[in-house]
Amino acid sequence: MDQDSSDQNSNDQNSNLSDAAAAHADGQIAERGAVSHAPAGREIRARLGDLAGFLVAVIGAVALGLGISDYLSEHPFVVAYLLVYAGFRIADVMLTDESGGERDASPARWRRELPLLLLFAAAPFERTYLYGGETPASVAALGLLMELAGLWLVIGARMQVRFGAGRDGNTVVRSGFYRYVRHPVRAGVLLMLFAWPFEYGAPVTAAVALAMLLIAAGRAIRCEESAMLARFGEEYESYVRETDRLIPNVW
Repeated sequence: MDQDSSDQNSNDQNSNLSDAAAAHADGQIAERGAVSHAPAGREIRARLGDLAGFLVAVIGAVALGLGISDYLSEHPFVVAYLLVYAGFRIADVMLTDESGGERDASPARWRRELPLLLLFAAAPFERTYLYGGETPASVAALGLLMELAGLWLVIGARMQVRFGAGRDGNTVVRSGFYRYVRHPVRAGVLLMLFAWPFEYGAPVTAAVALAMLLIAAGRAIRCEESAMLARFGEEYESYVRETDRLIPNVW
């Protein structure tokens, strides 16, 4: 369990939105439990190939939810969100080490990603077929800002662990983002996914996604923190007492 990503946790979960989120969220174990090594070039190419297929499927899911293919050219906030999300997934591949375990077979990866595709289809579907009209620009802009904030959390925390205080893998990181929450990468990923329904002003999709993501986060965090307690003992117990899981001063 001491890999540089939380993909190992999500592989053991059922196929639902929680696993899709956990697939590229941080695990406390993963981010702090091992010395970081850059993935091999061949592995990176294979993972980027899988990711390219997934991103094409995301565009297809959005088009399916919209019912029209030229919608994207008329909605810059949606295009911006998708570009940022694609950039996040590529950066996540580059910064995550899966070399300590077997690479998922493509069918398993796609089963895990399917709930994300449903999320990407559901928001535009809700707007197009339930409400009609255009999403208020202020709401779409808020969604984009939320996504950028989530990206900042994810990349910043990944860089901190790989190149900063957590690079030796033998201590509990308490500085930077980890000074305030124990799972900043997971928090960032959840924020990015929750932001998608805002691009379409889709409250039902947002509510369902938020509920599933929080349930998933709680389940994955319990598993991760049990392993961290077993590894670091009193040091990690002290850290738990001083910080919150995902949201400072809330949870």
